[in-house]
Amino acid sequence: MVRLAATGALCGVLATLAACGGEAERRDGDRGGVLTMLAASDVDFLDPGHTSFVQGIQVAAATQRPLFRYRPNDLTQLRPDLAAARPDVSADGRTVTVKLRRGVRFSPPVDREVTSRDVAYALERFFSANVGGPYLSYFRDLVGAPRKPTDGVQPIRGITTPDDHTIVFQLSEPTSASFVSALSLPASAPVPEDYARPFDAKSPSTYNTHVIATGPYMVRNNDAGETVGYQAGRSIELVRNPNWDHRTDERPAHVDSIKIVTNATDGGVAARQVLAGTGMVYAIQPPPSILKVVSTGAQRAQAVKVSAGDYRFLPLTTTIKPFDRLDVRKAVLAVFDRSAVRVARGGTSTGPLATHFIPPGIPGYGEAGGERGPNVDFLSPDRPHGDPDIAKAYMRKAGFPSGKYTGSERFLVVSGNAVSERNVAEVVRAQLQKLGFRIDLRFVPDDALFTNWCTVPSKKVLACSGVAWLKDFPDPEPLLMPVFYGGAITDSTGNTNFSQLDDPAVDAAMDRARLLSGDARAAAWGAIDRAIVEHAAAVPLQWDTLTLIHSKDVDGIASETFGSWDFSYTSIK
Repeated sequence: MVRLAATGALCGVLATLAACGGEAERRDGDRGGVLTMLAASDVDFLDPGHTSFVQGIQVAAATQRPLFRYRPNDLTQLRPDLAAARPDVSADGRTVTVKLRRGVRFSPPVDREVTSRDVAYALERFFSANVGGPYLSYFRDLVGAPRKPTDGVQPIRGITTPDDHTIVFQLSEPTSASFVSALSLPASAPVPEDYARPFDAKSPSTYNTHVIATGPYMVRNNDAGETVGYQAGRSIELVRNPNWDHRTDERPAHVDSIKIVTNATDGGVAARQVLAGTGMVYAIQPPPSILKVVSTGAQRAQAVKVSAGDYRFLPLTTTIKPFDRLDVRKAVLAVFDRSAVRVARGGTSTGPLATHFIPPGIPGYGEAGGERGPNVDFLSPDRPHGDPDIAKAYMRKAGFPSGKYTGSERFLVVSGNAVSERNVAEVVRAQLQKLGFRIDLRFVPDDALFTNWCTVPSKKVLACSGVAWLKDFPDPEPLLMPVFYGGAITDSTGNTNFSQLDDPAVDAAMDRARLLSGDARAAAWGAIDRAIVEHAAAVPLQWDTLTLIHSKDVDGIASETFGSWDFSYTSIK
């Protein structure tokens, strides 16, 4: 399971840009104050072993210390966090040894130093059905890793702790490249077994409302560890972790506390409050009307651009006739006015048009064709408004002599119900209608879009409009494998291969690419990206550039890792 994004709001659901809102360093006079973030929705989970939505990842980035992390504006270097140094990887790529930093302590009420056993427990609990970790695929190669969620927290043979500051991971396959990158996810943040095990024994685990921190901030809690600073659906209050030692952490942690308002549902009102107020940031990209103001007007200084490291796309379900015919899908890509989608989302400031899937700044982007892409005739970078003649030619090849679909069936397209999402959905319907398809649009809340529709094959959705797929870490595997690997298809809820592409050659290429590293890895995934385009399983639409807004007195630092504000670097002037 990887983070998803919708057009109107980043949710679980994300080019390296120079403008990240300033230098990510502490400056004299920047320390202190209360930062307020207005958001339209809540976190999915505070539990670092369960969160996968952007806002949950954002909170975890401020409150937890995974083994490794990326700095906000540098995805090229994986940096030690809880780890004391880079991992030691064996020559065969099957053994990863990590030394832990000394002096890192848990927040109250645990109040003790972190040990390697705490990291081991964090990953073991991840496999428990009670916790429901969403990133099992990245850790499935651990020796002895369960093939399905366990009943309670069980030990894993491939994780050993020779001493309190050493943890060793044994892998059944030489997949250390992606495994080490996955250790930057919140799931590798330590969890104190002696404190958490009683909560994890419950189904579901209640650690989410008793979560302990290791980062510079913590969710305000009481003496029993209950997160009294979390009001579900309303607000989250982060305060300083009194046991955090800045000498063990490169993050400056400028502000004293952070208040997250999670029910600011009117995006226009919330965005204007931020622009006119003090000490405030807006959680996501503002509505198109506000976006235009901060992109061209006097308030440009209150905007920060950041790449989400995602691709926005329109998946075409390959099991629905006649979209099971490759030439029909090629016709859709050929006719599609991708530029019209970008206009509906707010114009060129929302990011470049995509010609394939791996986004700029991620290994494999150049190998997949870079800005121009594979340059196939049905997805030409020189025809962003589409080419009806090429589209009709492919429809004739598919068995429709008129160049248009002549059947009587109606096809379902589902979209989020925010204004910008509705606008995009209307564009999608118009493109499909050019080829004679009759389209029924259904508008649903963003969370329901993914949980009840896009991920449920039985709903027979032809396409989910306005969705994007965000990286979990800067690597092509988490961007392509969950979405286009045949083995990811499930008949029940939770299916992430929306198009249900099931091609043995593509699957085999992915299986081989997982074992590679360095330039060979980038080349292999780039070739896979080109093959997915050739299968026309989805229309690549955009590589998102996010515009985040802040009050005049805020020096906002945006993270390219998760595409939102990094609380540990943002300051109030």
